[in-house]
Amino acid sequence: MNFEVVFNELCLRTPASDVQAARQLMSELLEILRTLKSQGIAIKFLTKSDFYQSKLAEGYTVSQWFKEQGKDLEALRLKSLIRDGWPLEEIADPAIDVRYELEEGSLEQTIGLAYAFVFNALAVSFRGSKWNSSRLIVKVEHIDEDEELTAEVIHACCCDHVQEHADWIKDRTRQEVRDGIDLWQRREDLFPNLIFCDAVQKQLQLILANDNHLRSVEQRLFELQNASKSWIKGSFKLDSLPCKATPESDSRLKQFKQQLTFSCPDGEKRLFSLHVRMTPGAWRLHFVDLSPGKIIIGYIGSKIQ
Repeated sequence: MNFEVVFNELCLRTPASDVQAARQLMSELLEILRTLKSQGIAIKFLTKSDFYQSKLAEGYTVSQWFKEQGKDLEALRLKSLIRDGWPLEEIADPAIDVRYELEEGSLEQTIGLAYAFVFNALAVSFRGSKWNSSRLIVKVEHIDEDEELTAEVIHACCCDHVQEHADWIKDRTRQEVRDGIDLWQRREDLFPNLIFCDAVQKQLQLILANDNHLRSVEQRLFELQNASKSWIKGSFKLDSLPCKATPESDSRLKQFKQQLTFSCPDGEKRLFSLHVRMTPGAWRLHFVDLSPGKIIIGYIGSKIQ
């Protein structure tokens, strides 16, 4: 599985001061990708479909920069990565709206940072005063839930940021799974503090390698694994999760009590009210906080209706 690197199109809002500065920005982008490659990482680079037409400086586009490079190997590799990656417009999720505060009080909709948030990918930008941070804060609105939350996106605009994320990158590449079947088969190694109901096996088997839900499911399971591992005593604290976890409303519990009740490996039937959200679409992962160090996963799939 390739390590996903997504270009933040918002960094193009402020063009470079001149052509020479624009060339430097592209050189720094190549250096970021080169640094990732030096760590033995196979990269999937994702951009908007109009990336080549993007203005780097007044009268100077990305396409013109590529023409200048001729047969330079690094530039040819970047062109190959762009060709092989999916256009971001084709994988945008209409169920969520992700925005970044470019100016104080002004939130701008973003595609690149949205993808990085949803799929736990590395966002990269051209270096600039607004982007000189290894983490970016975005506002996320779930359209179907009419709620807004603040989230963090792992980000790099220079090689120092890549080095700072070395452990995170190592974990991401080591933990990558091929598909839902692979995830199920490796569950005991990847998630030793999680217990899976038998029904989850069939639910995971439906998630194919090219299914955009795979990354979201994987991310939520790792978040629950880490929270469960850190749960030593007392009751489980929902705020120990980096994502929002909530119980079902009383009305939904009354309406869907049977559908939210699942048989557990210990033979008990339990009501799985607690859940976390996943995208694309309105996906849910239902769980029960059983005891310190143990969380049961009861359901993974589209919102129970």
